[in-house]
Amino acid sequence: MTIPKLFAAPPPIYRTRRDFLKRVGNGFGLLALAGLLEHEGLLVGPSKAAEAPNPLAPKQSHFSAKAKSVIWLFMNGGPSHVDTWDYKPELVRRDGQELKGFDPNTGFFTDQVGPLMKSPFKFKQHGQSGAWVSDLFPNMARHVDKMAFLYSCWTDSNNHSPALLKMNTGMTRMGFPCLGAWVTYGLGSMSQNLPAFITMYDTLGRGLPKGYAQNWGSGFLPGIYQGTALKSQGPPIEDLTRSPEMNSRQQRAQLDLLNRLNRRQLQEQPGEPELATRIESFELAYRMQMAAPEALDITKETKSVQTLYGLDNPKSAPFGKQCLMARRMIERGVRFVQIYSGGEENEKSWDGHLNIVQNHTGFAAETDLPIAGLLTDLESRGLLDSTLVIWGGEFGRLPIVQKGGTGRDHNPHAFTTWLAGAGVKGGTLYGKTDEIGHKAIVDRVSINDLHATILHLLGIDDKRLTYRYSGRDFRLTDVAGNVVKDILA
Repeated sequence: MTIPKLFAAPPPIYRTRRDFLKRVGNGFGLLALAGLLEHEGLLVGPSKAAEAPNPLAPKQSHFSAKAKSVIWLFMNGGPSHVDTWDYKPELVRRDGQELKGFDPNTGFFTDQVGPLMKSPFKFKQHGQSGAWVSDLFPNMARHVDKMAFLYSCWTDSNNHSPALLKMNTGMTRMGFPCLGAWVTYGLGSMSQNLPAFITMYDTLGRGLPKGYAQNWGSGFLPGIYQGTALKSQGPPIEDLTRSPEMNSRQQRAQLDLLNRLNRRQLQEQPGEPELATRIESFELAYRMQMAAPEALDITKETKSVQTLYGLDNPKSAPFGKQCLMARRMIERGVRFVQIYSGGEENEKSWDGHLNIVQNHTGFAAETDLPIAGLLTDLESRGLLDSTLVIWGGEFGRLPIVQKGGTGRDHNPHAFTTWLAGAGVKGGTLYGKTDEIGHKAIVDRVSINDLHATILHLLGIDDKRLTYRYSGRDFRLTDVAGNVVKDILA
């Protein structure tokens, strides 16, 4: 007896889940998938897919704005507002007294709560605004009339990693796009030869900020919008030099082949948002081989400019080089640059638990002159009219001393951030903390408010900048956030 063949041909080999859905059940699974993709707004037609638009192409802002780019100077670790910008003479009068009713869970070290401690630094008023500045920042003090101070910032975490994520992404947990990613998603790039978003971190071997690359990640946004982190040692960008075994014509031919294959796949499989990102990433990497070395070469700057950034001072030179590179990047169309001062471990950042004088004096010496030089240089070149500069950390520090030393513990209830440049009303002193700097009490500014304000200065309505993911529209400011209009020029 002959057993009939059940299959005329061997069963198909399913290379991918999508291929499986195409074939199983006469394709009804793919129809269901297509319906879901269309509902999520992720389904595009073959003609649109074949075009593979550049995700970094410049985009129109929601409304006209002066700011076109951002330099964010991130003082990693939590600088003390009461020792830098927020002068509190009441701390002098109450030095050594117990802070009655203090919640020991406010800080991170709940068993090391000491009495109130006056600032060990001297404060003076500067500029027409009369802004108070400690003697930590003699150079930045000359620029206070360019700055809008937000004295009443607050956050909802007293731990570095979630607080860093909150400041960068608006959320205390991982997986969400950072501000730089949202900005490049919303506005694209003004340069097609350099990354739209660049991050620089500590170059002295002190490590990355806690939370690591999540701080400049794109979350659920396409990967093209994440920050490009410049390496702290060696070549700033990996594989920036073409392989010696390949000439320019061979490399171009290789990229053209990859481009054709990727576009064919994009046409055959519409609804793949990362494919356009992949195509552009290859092309951007190729263009960067020509543009990035020149942009990062600060030796082409004059001696006077290098001195302006403190490059002739061993203490300030590392951060000064990064500030100078930031100016060169912005000058060449990079949209967003973020520079971190300080590394990972407590005393290797602005995290002055043990000795606030030693900690803050050291990091101020690294950053004060370069930041002042950056503001001077941007203004002299006319770039401050289109560049928003931000200074701040992830939280502040308590007005009490931390037992076992002469430092201060974390304070999520109050800290200072300043903004300068395009669209900012210089010399503005906004918000207040209580008489000892413990809590923000007048015109409190949340992280959502700060983000909404930064986006507004760039011409972006935070409520309209959305991305559909996992069945809902997400935005940087979630369901909160109000623009701080009093600091707008």
